[in-house]
Amino acid sequence: MPPSGLAIIIGAGPNTGTGIARILSHPSHGNLAIALLARRPESLQTISSTLKASSPDSVLETFPTDTSPSSLAQTFTAIRTHSAFQSLKLTLAIYNIKHSSKKPFMTETYDDFTGSLETYVGGAFAFSQEVLKLLFEQHGEAPLSETGGEKKGTLIFTGTLGALRANAEFGAYGGGRAGVRMLAQSLAREFSVKGVHVVHTIANGSIEDKEGEDQKVGKKMGADAVGKTYLWLANQGPELWTHELDMRPAQEKF
Repeated sequence: MPPSGLAIIIGAGPNTGTGIARILSHPSHGNLAIALLARRPESLQTISSTLKASSPDSVLETFPTDTSPSSLAQTFTAIRTHSAFQSLKLTLAIYNIKHSSKKPFMTETYDDFTGSLETYVGGAFAFSQEVLKLLFEQHGEAPLSETGGEKKGTLIFTGTLGALRANAEFGAYGGGRAGVRMLAQSLAREFSVKGVHVVHTIANGSIEDKEGEDQKVGKKMGADAVGKTYLWLANQGPELWTHELDMRPAQEKF
């Protein structure tokens, strides 16, 4: 069965990103072709090989990139012209970048602080612009009221509890996470009327690419479960769109 559409995942790491890609690409679940984006080519290749071993019919292609505007622009150009994605329209884009910064405030430099924000929040900005350009290139910019309710696609930001509150020595981390949350809200308010579904999730707890005892009893989240949740979000129609979603395993305290 040929893929029904295209998904782009930036931050395709060995846990969350792998589980999301597995579910989205599998013919019995999302049946989407996947563009996997991450900084390290060797990591991308390992993830791609792992996924293809378990689902040989899946379409997965890798694109090494960072979050700078120039690198992302080149990557999206490569995605547009890639032979594996011809005739496929973008259905889902996921910003799944890992972002961690912990330093005592008085030892953190201005460059440390602003560099963290540029990489994470600036990366979310640049990624979102490229996603929206591609969606509008493929679907046009007409509002839902003129397209009979056509959903152009879904843009999901994987956030954490740091978007809501920041602990001591996590100033840059909290600022970055909160910044992306606010970006997601602004994008949702601007582009929902044009058929673009924007979601910010809050992952509260550990995520593993496993289906073991910790997942069974609710101590840790399973990456496949996150993938199934993201697929559910992507399948929502304009009559009901989730914007912010709290995700945690059953035993996580909150």
